[in-house]
Amino acid sequence: MTDTSARDFYDSLAPDYHRIFADWDASMARQAAALGALMDPGPLRILDCSCGIGTQAIGLALAGHRVVGSDLSPVAAARAAAEASVRGAPVPTAAADMRHLPFATSAFDVVVCADNSLAHLLTAPDVAAALAGMRRVLRDGGLLLLTVRDYDEIRRTRPGATPPQVSGDPDGRMVTFQLWHWHEDGERYDQEHFQLLPADGDWTVRVRRATSWALSRAQVEESVAGAGFVDVRWHEPAASGFYQPVLTARASG
Repeated sequence: MTDTSARDFYDSLAPDYHRIFADWDASMARQAAALGALMDPGPLRILDCSCGIGTQAIGLALAGHRVVGSDLSPVAAARAAAEASVRGAPVPTAAADMRHLPFATSAFDVVVCADNSLAHLLTAPDVAAALAGMRRVLRDGGLLLLTVRDYDEIRRTRPGATPPQVSGDPDGRMVTFQLWHWHEDGERYDQEHFQLLPADGDWTVRVRRATSWALSRAQVEESVAGAGFVDVRWHEPAASGFYQPVLTARASG
């Protein structure tokens, strides 16, 4: 997957991303509480290096942390800043590739990379470059916080689709689902992201396409350790309250 296609995917999705949630603001608060419980006492300097439209960044800022956001998609990053401002918790954002973070060394206490964003990096050198950059901008002892799909089982079964998800807003219900087309290596897959929106008694279909790498936990752990992190731990959804498995690790000093 090229940088351009990943950026195009999220540029296109940014105006509709909030509609995935039944209540986006409630999801912000819930996710911030779950992630915040894994962090040191605050307020903390936090970089959300895959901030999207701000789901985690805004919630953490509203919880009292000093948050900066960056994202490959300039459209998503700009929306995150605007949505944060409306809610009274400014979050400065930048359009930036997580492999080339434009921030000072040791500038943050926490780096967040959520919503399976790491999986859009399709080679081991790309993953290594991103994690090395996250380590660089963290102070010694700072916290890395990644959330990824539970791919170990997914790679075994290779599902062809995700279950439909129905959400609603004043404009009506929306249906979201993905079709997955697996590569021969059994690790990478092309996804078609469908959103069905009501329109004059019928449905409008929007389709975005991207490619992901179904990283096993062992692959993630090895890459994280290789980038200079220690105390690597997994936190399961049942215990953390977050919707995906969460990996935490400390920047070695």
